Amino acid sequence: MTEYPKEFLRYERQLILPQVGEDGQRKLLSAKVLVVGTGGLGSPVLYYLAAAGVGTLGLVDSDTVEITNLNRQIIHWEKDLSRPKVISAREKLEAFNSQLKINTYQMLFDPHTAREIIPQYDLVIAAVDNLETRRVINEVCFALEKPWIEGGVKDFAGLITTFRPPQGPCYQCLYPDVNLREKRPIGLMGVMPGVIGVLQAQEAIKLILGIGTPLAGRLLIFDALETRFETITLARNPQCPICSH
Repeated sequence: MTEYPKEFLRYERQLILPQVGEDGQRKLLSAKVLVVGTGGLGSPVLYYLAAAGVGTLGLVDSDTVEITNLNRQIIHWEKDLSRPKVISAREKLEAFNSQLKINTYQMLFDPHTAREIIPQYDLVIAAVDNLETRRVINEVCFALEKPWIEGGVKDFAGLITTFRPPQGPCYQCLYPDVNLREKRPIGLMGVMPGVIGVLQAQEAIKLILGIGTPLAGRLLIFDALETRFETITLARNPQCPICSH
């Protein structure tokens, strides 16, 4: 039986995997992942990245915990109502895995803050519910050639894709003409962010370890009512102002 270093014991089950092993675990422990949004998608993303031993996690969110969040944002509890989400999330993660470094950014993620924060990380996960922040992440990540993972949920459905600059397509190619001002609550079954968030975490782990086939250039769609996955091939827009240069 293989004897692992003491700090690796909690990761024993994934260390057994030939795609991981001790070298892979060291990659995970040295990785730095920025998660923008600590709500419905961010909750499973953060828990499973912490469980896998991703060494540095950055948490970005300007919101506080509200009672209507609790059907899906499982990292926040009733005792956290009215508290900043990044503080609530950090407390849970530090209690869950004390080996990790957790950085918090309680702020709006605008182009200025994105250009300050993203260079400190290896990859970015978008766990947000608005198009404007996704546009910011896309533009800055392509400018800095940082990979990022997109996830979205609505009703009983969800989607996920990965962008790997400088190769396209990018988010702007998918949604070139969407009205950014449209903002209204949407219906959502609470388990949907769990499904998509776990897939985002797995996609991040694949990128860190350099294993498998990432979703770059492909959009994975999940229909929970029909229990059906569908993959769509994405094409770069040759006129895209972000990724066509």
